[in-house]
Amino acid sequence: MTEFLLAAAALGLLGYAMWLALDSDDDDGGGGLMSPVLVPVRVRHDR
Repeated sequence: MTEFLLAAAALGLLGYAMWLALDSDDDDGGGGLMSPVLVPVRVRHDR
């Protein structure tokens, strides 16, 4: 029974690590943190 629990825990940790690695927030996948977008700003040339 102990071997089964250790194997299940090891597989669970491995699966959790894979899930965290594949579900990163720093890509443009549609959610989470995304790349910043540059917005043009109007500048007055006459003072």
